[in-house]
Amino acid sequence: MKASEAKLLEFLALRKQLVIPIYQRTYSWTRPQCQQLWNDILRVATDSTIPAHFLGSVVYIQEGIYHASSTQQMLVIDGQQRLTTVSLILIALANVIGDDESNGINRDTINDYYLFNRQMKAELRYKLMLTRSDKDTYIALIEGGDLPTQSSHRLLDNFKFFVEAVKGSGLSYDAIFEGLSKLLIVDVSLNREYDNPQLIFESLNSTGLDLSQADLIRNYVLMGLSPEVQQETYLKYWYPMEERFGHTEYVTLFDRFMRDYLTMKSEAGTIPNIDEVYVDFKKFILGKHVLDVVADIALYSQYYVRLALPHRNTDRTIEQLLENINALKVDVAYPLLLEAFDDFERHKTLSRDGFIEILQIIESYVFRRAIVGIPTNSMNKTFATFKRSINKNDYSNSVRFAFANLDSYRRFPKDDEFRSEFVMKDVYNLRLRRNYLMSKLENHQRKEFVDTDEYTIEHILPQNPNLSREWQIMLGDNWKEVQSRYVHTIGNLTLTGYNPELSDRVFTEKRDMKGGFRDSPLRINQSLRDLVRWGIQEISDRAQELASLALQIWSYPEIDENTLQKYREPANGKGEHLTLDHFEYLNGNTREIFDALRVRILNLDPTIREEVKKLYIAYKTTTNFVDVIPQKSRLRLTLNLRFDEINDPQAKCRDVTGMGRWGNGDVEFGISTLSEIDYAMFLVRQSYMKHTDED
Repeated sequence: MKASEAKLLEFLALRKQLVIPIYQRTYSWTRPQCQQLWNDILRVATDSTIPAHFLGSVVYIQEGIYHASSTQQMLVIDGQQRLTTVSLILIALANVIGDDESNGINRDTINDYYLFNRQMKAELRYKLMLTRSDKDTYIALIEGGDLPTQSSHRLLDNFKFFVEAVKGSGLSYDAIFEGLSKLLIVDVSLNREYDNPQLIFESLNSTGLDLSQADLIRNYVLMGLSPEVQQETYLKYWYPMEERFGHTEYVTLFDRFMRDYLTMKSEAGTIPNIDEVYVDFKKFILGKHVLDVVADIALYSQYYVRLALPHRNTDRTIEQLLENINALKVDVAYPLLLEAFDDFERHKTLSRDGFIEILQIIESYVFRRAIVGIPTNSMNKTFATFKRSINKNDYSNSVRFAFANLDSYRRFPKDDEFRSEFVMKDVYNLRLRRNYLMSKLENHQRKEFVDTDEYTIEHILPQNPNLSREWQIMLGDNWKEVQSRYVHTIGNLTLTGYNPELSDRVFTEKRDMKGGFRDSPLRINQSLRDLVRWGIQEISDRAQELASLALQIWSYPEIDENTLQKYREPANGKGEHLTLDHFEYLNGNTREIFDALRVRILNLDPTIREEVKKLYIAYKTTTNFVDVIPQKSRLRLTLNLRFDEINDPQAKCRDVTGMGRWGNGDVEFGISTLSEIDYAMFLVRQSYMKHTDED
């Protein structure tokens, strides 16, 4: 590595081409960053006591792509945003000066020294070569040609900003150029033979503030490849993926996608933190062929885009179901749906009808839980580990049973529980897209779809606390309590295009006026047409009517008795019921220790389940958090954590990552005396908390 201080303009004036590698992110500076740089340039331009302004470092690989030409190409590892922005200022200054020869600095000088390598041809004539997404726009700006159809909005907007800034600065062009000439950088050249660009890149971006997880992963994958393979891999896999996500949404969607992709790939159902996806990805890719992983990521990205952006699906039924799932904000189900999508489209182990059924079950599961009021904090773990319950040779039956078999706070509410909550729930203030519920009720089994977004939700019994005398008489002496209890429930809500006209009118006026309930084309209003009053009984009757419809729409998985019997058999497949007596070494002192430990584990929470497996005893919340393996003279415990997640001040734990041990997780330790149970529970509790954390 060689590092030296340099003036930026002198650095640009050297015969070289600075190439932004394909793995670098696109130009991303926004207006505030451009404004700050411009203010700094004006400050040093107008204050002779300030000798220079430090801009930052420019790090590049000394041995570039080509060696045959006299213009050497340098791969920029860090500094592309600053280089691009200063180049935009130079282009803007050259454009504003035009052919005016009266200035000390002129357009030809700027072009010849800082923007072009005049003696070179084709793309080598440009001092700076941007990535594919930005290159065409940059060349159009520097050449004064027509902009491409798919222009880089950031480049174009910032260029226009600098043109106006130059015109409106009140300074001479020479003064502005003087400010530019005071910009200093640290010129850092690397030698590929001795320096590791990836490690240097990570250290330069160690704060994680500048680069997204998507940037870091892309750079990690592509930077380690030869330039030729980089180009091929980027064009074949990565660039199409960026286009698929949409360049403006790429970072946000890709970070979420990689979290869900890694969750899907994890046998333990480990969910990476969204801000640590890069760290988990580096662990995931160890020992794997990079190009195989990239190809797999590109494949699953196609599914993910269709999950997150349902309109990308050509199947209208699937599109509508995914829109419903997204309306319920159920992206925690994406790890399960990524695998199901692959089984449906590539492996053909899941039929279209089977895939549609999974989408319907997920929608029903989430909606019923929302109505019943079950906390959502377990759903990410439920979906992350759900694939363990799927028998791909009997896909649909196993999925139905797995959902129906969820218990406690993970349960799929059954019809009685759902109905009783649905009729009395404040659904008006439910945290859903406002018209989702009403749209589903109105459009169930309807071929002519009604866009309920064109309607507003109407309270039949008004929500205005100052009810008219007519309403008070109809509701009775306890009208305030009736209004408070029923006003936001499903029985009292409907759809209308005449909300302002209906207002707080009495029921019969709402029924009979133009656009009223008798005049409404909506099915949801049919039962209101012939009623003569509106009180508790009518609200309750209508709520029960809509609840019966809701049971059909958000249905409980149907499972025949044969399927139930099949999937209720013990997991060992032999039809035998295992007990603790199955374990040869679970006796004497070891049994005494186990019994004491077992009580402590089960007392963590009443919902914890104990399952006796053939090789170990499992303790579960949404998934196993600790497995106990009885041995001759001790108990061996496996915690479902990554080794770097455990807090183990006594250093009792062992890292068994990738060792193929019985149990789930990468942390293992043993206990052989009762006195060790307190510390054992300190460790076990960490795994338990990990698997009961909120989303």
